[in-house]
Amino acid sequence: MLNFTPLCGAQSESPASQSLLELDGGIKVLVDVGWDDSFDVKKLSNLEKHVPTLSIVLLTHATVAHLAAFAHACKHFPLFTRIPIYATTPVISLGRTLLQDLYASTPLASTFILSSSLSEASYSYSRPNSEENSNILLQPPTPEEIASYFSLIHPLKYSQPHQPLPSPFSPPLNGLTITAYNAGHTLGGTIWHIQHGLESIVYAVDWNQARENVLAGAAWLGGAGAGGAEVIEQLRKPTALICSSRGAERVSLAGGRSKRDELLLDMIKSAIVKGGTVLIPTDSSARVLELAYLLEHAWRKDASTEESVLHKAKLYLASKNIGATMRYARSMLEWMDDGVIREFESLAGGVQRKDNGSNNARPGAGPFDFKHLQLLERRGQIKKIIGHDYAGGGQPAAKVILASDTSLEWGFSKDILRSLAADSRNLVILTERSFQAAGGAGQDPAGLGRILQSWWEERRDGVALEPNSAGENLEQVYGGGREVVVKEAKRLALEGSELAVYQQWLATQRQLQTTLQSGGTTALDASADVVDDASSDTSSDSEDSETEQQGKALNMATTLGQANRKKIGMTDEDLGINVLLRRKGVYDYDVRGKKGRETMFPMVIRRRRIDDFGELIRPDEYLRAEERDEVEGQDMRNSDNIDAQATVGKKRKWGDVRTTSDPKLSSSSNKRQHVGDGLDSPNMLTSSDKDILYPAMDDVNDDLEEDIVGPSKAVFETQTFTLNLRLAYVDFAGLHDKRSLQMLIPLIQPRKLILVGGTAEETSALATDCRKLLTSQVGADGAKSVDVFTPANGATIDASVDTNAWTVKLSDNLVQRLRWQNVKGLGVVTLTGRLTVVAPPETLESEEPKEQKMLEDETEEAIPKKQVAVVTEPVTTTPLLDVVPTSMASATRSMAQPLHVGDLRLADLRKLMLSSGHTAEFRGEGTLLIDGLVAVRKMGTGRIEVESIGAGLNGGNRSSEGSSFYVVKRKIYEGLAVVAGG
Repeated sequence: MLNFTPLCGAQSESPASQSLLELDGGIKVLVDVGWDDSFDVKKLSNLEKHVPTLSIVLLTHATVAHLAAFAHACKHFPLFTRIPIYATTPVISLGRTLLQDLYASTPLASTFILSSSLSEASYSYSRPNSEENSNILLQPPTPEEIASYFSLIHPLKYSQPHQPLPSPFSPPLNGLTITAYNAGHTLGGTIWHIQHGLESIVYAVDWNQARENVLAGAAWLGGAGAGGAEVIEQLRKPTALICSSRGAERVSLAGGRSKRDELLLDMIKSAIVKGGTVLIPTDSSARVLELAYLLEHAWRKDASTEESVLHKAKLYLASKNIGATMRYARSMLEWMDDGVIREFESLAGGVQRKDNGSNNARPGAGPFDFKHLQLLERRGQIKKIIGHDYAGGGQPAAKVILASDTSLEWGFSKDILRSLAADSRNLVILTERSFQAAGGAGQDPAGLGRILQSWWEERRDGVALEPNSAGENLEQVYGGGREVVVKEAKRLALEGSELAVYQQWLATQRQLQTTLQSGGTTALDASADVVDDASSDTSSDSEDSETEQQGKALNMATTLGQANRKKIGMTDEDLGINVLLRRKGVYDYDVRGKKGRETMFPMVIRRRRIDDFGELIRPDEYLRAEERDEVEGQDMRNSDNIDAQATVGKKRKWGDVRTTSDPKLSSSSNKRQHVGDGLDSPNMLTSSDKDILYPAMDDVNDDLEEDIVGPSKAVFETQTFTLNLRLAYVDFAGLHDKRSLQMLIPLIQPRKLILVGGTAEETSALATDCRKLLTSQVGADGAKSVDVFTPANGATIDASVDTNAWTVKLSDNLVQRLRWQNVKGLGVVTLTGRLTVVAPPETLESEEPKEQKMLEDETEEAIPKKQVAVVTEPVTTTPLLDVVPTSMASATRSMAQPLHVGDLRLADLRKLMLSSGHTAEFRGEGTLLIDGLVAVRKMGTGRIEVESIGAGLNGGNRSSEGSSFYVVKRKIYEGLAVVAGG
């Protein structure tokens, strides 16, 4: 059984991906917890409903569309962290840095508390404006919490089958097996193969068959370098293929990857010649690796000569956590394309990279050891490089800036665009399509990225044709002085009645979680601690009003059953002796006149969590050094005892503690480490890397706003600026196109096809094409036609396999006669037997003593009912397959026909013949010529034809031609299992 439900992203402009698979036995598999740039919490309502019934969770890509809601679900969905989660190592590492960057860049990622929930909790307070309450934010996860959430994910490798463990509230998985395969598109991107009973499901959303600079192609045909013409056996002929339809109408650029890279560099050079600045919006974890690698190696090749255009420009990459991303990328080269691996191996072997016969790379320059690309993680650095005059003469120097994010809704890209908008020499190169998602609170339906995309498509103000070195014209659309209105979200601390409303809501939610299950209040308890700390700081402003306000909170807690009173905001008098633990900066308590526990210092006893096997083990205490989660380049568990400035290049002595004598470290406005501060920084810069950094850049003081710890709300500011720059588009999305979809889906040969992850127009067009292609492949027979489903969000479809299975018992005599043959690791046997029905060992007579015992314990009125129940109870029997009797053997022997099991690949046969000393070469399509005399052809139906000149002539002539024929025939039979009943 397979019931499929898309929770988000089906037939929608939203790129978010969430899919639910329900298998036989009540097993539920959630694939992806994606979100879009609206960060609308309502889009997670369907996901929240299914959390208590989920068995496992699978993640595919480290992008916003596939795991942006992961940290939100872990923090605010009580049972989500108890569900086993599986992903590849790059998805775990890059997803961690992505969400840390996301929550540090925009307060909207925290999401708003629903106004309906606030209205229920704030009935006793007067609200000046309901709209203000609707902008109250949930507590965002801290970088340490995000790192701890990702440490819960189980890492997997490609092509390794794994039987996952179910969640505590899930039914048994009954042999469920998951296997990850390379999907391309992103580093560690996954095509999931799920095997459960007769169901073989392939989940392939957002994949790319084409090979790129950093990423290998998808594993459909065996991966990079395989050169296969057939889909690998593990992914071929699934009972259900779940595929994304995004990009189904997109036609790839003629010339492939090299033409795409050349087009991007030509666009950049056209702006550099004018002295302009190029802004390339990109993500901060996945596709940024491809762009950074391409531009870095282009600068290495061309910027070494003063005559080169690129020599005049500086190259930057701006993102708040990009240093950690690149550090992880340098440690995961084995997940990248073979070309990157060979480049690293040549460097390790002392062979320098050479281009056109000259050594253009610096010694020790690895694939991601940047010599020209400078990483920027602070807003102050960006302001300085934009306003700095490198060229002299009052003219700004040409710059190329990669900045997060592609949507231009969060990250540094929006700020950089605002600074570059007025100059017509500047250029914005869009690398991915922006989608129009339904806006959340305070957001417009069309984001800034979508607006620029629509302007590029309209071309209302004309197109500039810039010639490149090959004489072709580059299309760049004029901005035309059009005005753009953007909203900037800022975080503001809650005060007064809004803080009271939040406290009431928090108490309500905590009580609901305590009622539903035990052990699920960790996140809300942490939020309550923050509320207490925030409220204690402002308690001295108005003591009378505070006492009245806290009294209302206590009344609410009494109404809710006096649950967790100590967590609700209370005064120091209410806390009593616990004020020493609950209040920061309080060290004295007057015990005069107190009795009982009020006279003793409070001690918190850690409750030991045990299960049936003893005390629970904390996995983070047994991690190796390289597995420890680090935040901002430091171990998050020992960050309070590390002096980043004092530990560069030397060990820390026993007893050394962090010092705050340095004003840069003690200032709250400069909490991030400077780029290039030391080897422990996320950038992991070597001494040679520091030579290319500008010394003045490390002294930039970042104008960061003071971090707001505690309840907060979002306040929006509207800004308008004029766009005079130019717009260009180069497709660097790295997704499948129309040609690859129409080529591979018929080769995969799915029995049922489910299309998700695209707009309604894309999904409908691809479904029509697939029906035609698959029907022409299997024939016009309606019984063999392939079902193509296009479900909408929330709609459940039945995609169960159309296969009947029966359970029979084999007799001992029959088992002893079976002759098993091994075919690619599988045991194959065919048999002929007689089916008989055998009564179960427990007969009705054997149940009489049990029935009499039951009757003695019951009243006489119940006796007739019990007797009727026993008589009408159905008896289940299992058929027995036994040896065919001798009298019937002669009749069945003629019916048993030999059967060849297996699949012959001509490429494998060619290797076998070459290793045996024969010559073998391909001639034409699907024909292998051996020794120049034996031709082997494989028909479309799987039939093998072997043709030879002179074989079998003259009554068994054993000429050289004939011997080659028999050798080829023998090799073919060795690769197949010939089984026959008997």
